[in-house]
Amino acid sequence: MNKVLETIKSRRSIRRYLPEPLKQAELDAILEAGLYAPSAHNDQPWHFTVIRDRALLDRISRLSKELMLKSDLDWMRAMGANESFHVFHNAPVVVVVSMRKNALSPLVDCSAAIENMLLAAESLDIGSCWIGLARFWFSLKDEVARLNLPEGYEPCYAVTLGYKGHRPEKALPRRTDAVAYMD
Repeated sequence: MNKVLETIKSRRSIRRYLPEPLKQAELDAILEAGLYAPSAHNDQPWHFTVIRDRALLDRISRLSKELMLKSDLDWMRAMGANESFHVFHNAPVVVVVSMRKNALSPLVDCSAAIENMLLAAESLDIGSCWIGLARFWFSLKDEVARLNLPEGYEPCYAVTLGYKGHRPEKALPRRTDAVAYMD
């Protein structure tokens, strides 16, 4: 099978990581893959903030969980109350992906960059997970100021990266009714 298709089919969200830091060359390759994502009008409206500071990652997780406790959703409150849950699954590296707000389609473009990073990580046998729960911390403007983002940017998602602490099973079956042809 084609290596790209094989990588797409084998990639899984990893939620257990080994504590070792990533090699800089591997991290650079993953970030570069993100930079090569397609974007509307070639805007490239992304900014990547790499966080390896364990105290900051723990702070973001703790504050996110405090806000999750206020959710209307039972499962979200339960996650926020779970003392062993870490928003970033204790990954050694987190990349906060921020978008330039005035771009043509910044969220879609940044999502493409994230997918490129996830696939690049898998191709290097590095675990990754697309993190939406960081949005709780992103709502705290004073906290987000710690990221020193360029003017006009706001964080949208985060990506965890690290050496895999487990090997997930094969992918669950995919829906067969998701494609329609109009010949």
